[in-house]
Amino acid sequence: MAISVTSIGIIQTPFKDIDGMPVQPSGARDVPGQLVLDPQYEEGLCDLDGFSHLILLYHFHLSKGYSLTVKPFLDTMRRGLFATRAPRRPNSIGLSIVRLNRIDGRILHTLDVDMLDGTPLLDIKPYVPTFDIRSDVRAGWLEQSQERSTSLKSDQRFREKK
Repeated sequence: MAISVTSIGIIQTPFKDIDGMPVQPSGARDVPGQLVLDPQYEEGLCDLDGFSHLILLYHFHLSKGYSLTVKPFLDTMRRGLFATRAPRRPNSIGLSIVRLNRIDGRILHTLDVDMLDGTPLLDIKPYVPTFDIRSDVRAGWLEQSQERSTSLKSDQRFREKK
């Protein structure tokens, strides 16, 4: 089944290259970014200013191809793709939770961005603790290494192989 999605805007960040980017929002604490919505979507921002955090869905636009096993940033072993947050995926969709600083017209000023400058934005959803926080959670193989996400940076491992 073919599915079509359309970008609703662009994410602007200080990260011009994949190398050295944070691998998760936890490693991008206080990094500013902007979501610049296309004009036709501005009305959809009504009432969003009361939320402190946003869930962003975006397209890994430089990601080409994928492998079903990968060596993730937070491990030295190969893992099943769907047990990771690796960017090279069958549908190249990313998800991040960022802090909303303020809204100026169709520009959302955010903090904790971990994506590449120019990333196409697919959707914005408000983060709602009652809906989104789970208390009985397991993190699988990441239990031992998830704390490293605050300092680990991206490298060449998920670039397209020539």
